[in-house]
Amino acid sequence: MKQNIPAMIIINVRFLTQQLTGVQRFAFEICKRLPKKIGNKKVVFVVPDEEIINKFDDDKELVTIGRFKGQLWEQISLPAFLKKNNNPLLINFAGIAPVFYKHKIMVLHDLAFKHHKEWFNFYFSIAYNLFIPISIRNSKILVTVSEYVKEDISKTYKLKKEKIKVIYNAPSKKFINIESKRKKIILTVSSIDPRKNLKRIIEAFNSVESDYKLIIVGKKHKTFSNLGLREETLNDNIIFTGYLPDRELFKMYNNAEIFIYASLFEGFGIPPLEAQACGCACIVSNTTSLPEIYQNSVKYCDPYSVESIKNGMINLINDADFRNQLINKGLENVKLFTWEKSTKEFIKIIKEIT
Repeated sequence: MKQNIPAMIIINVRFLTQQLTGVQRFAFEICKRLPKKIGNKKVVFVVPDEEIINKFDDDKELVTIGRFKGQLWEQISLPAFLKKNNNPLLINFAGIAPVFYKHKIMVLHDLAFKHHKEWFNFYFSIAYNLFIPISIRNSKILVTVSEYVKEDISKTYKLKKEKIKVIYNAPSKKFINIESKRKKIILTVSSIDPRKNLKRIIEAFNSVESDYKLIIVGKKHKTFSNLGLREETLNDNIIFTGYLPDRELFKMYNNAEIFIYASLFEGFGIPPLEAQACGCACIVSNTTSLPEIYQNSVKYCDPYSVESIKNGMINLINDADFRNQLINKGLENVKLFTWEKSTKEFIKIIKEIT
């Protein structure tokens, strides 16, 4: 007699075992807003037997499955569970996803691994460039986070645009402007990896005559290649904090006068939105997805030019009126992006294919 298995939508939440950076934040914010049922299907969150670093603050039940961890769990344990449960729709928010499983929605944030292999360690680069194209083609729908990335995926992998849907990121509601007295701080928040362009940011900062401090928030990850920062470029006015939880990051955003994000490549770029929500005037790269997201609400710089980055800093340091204009424009720009809106769009995509 065939077992009667209830209709389900499976959400891979292995990202809960990872630190909350851009990819994981998108997944976390969408997942925590998903209902218990979509249509007549129960939403089930599955994880490997690993430590949960980030927990949902409601009554969402996590189902632990499989005996493997990491990629082995994703490529062996998860597909086995899906097959046992009548191959339900899988939502995969981060990573490669079960490569050969075809009944899935896959989220892919950018193609940095394809265009800039030198930014990643050897094993990560090989795995992503080998398996992501297969996983993409074995997905019913691919979700990404900007029109820029949609165009890039379509062109790079010859994928029909109607198979790719865009859902924007948003800032967390934890980040608000408390209108506190600002300190002479230029802040940047990112993972410590080559694409974030910290070497040029530091070089530019060191060439600016001011009494500002440069504070760099973030943690280096084994995924990325070496930054190659030279000790002689660092001084007492440059502070590395390491990874900060949201409550500390909120304070940092509200202390800083200026936020800089001179990244070389972004699928979306959440930190400047968080900074804008907290009332920071922002300097942002004029490349990839960033002009699409930030429009006229920031001061743009050429991330490949130390002189351009330097001039952006000097402009905002010396012109309080311009800083205030960007603060006001930033607060308006933030209103265009909400996790509630993005979650509704994601649910609509799920309903269309179930």
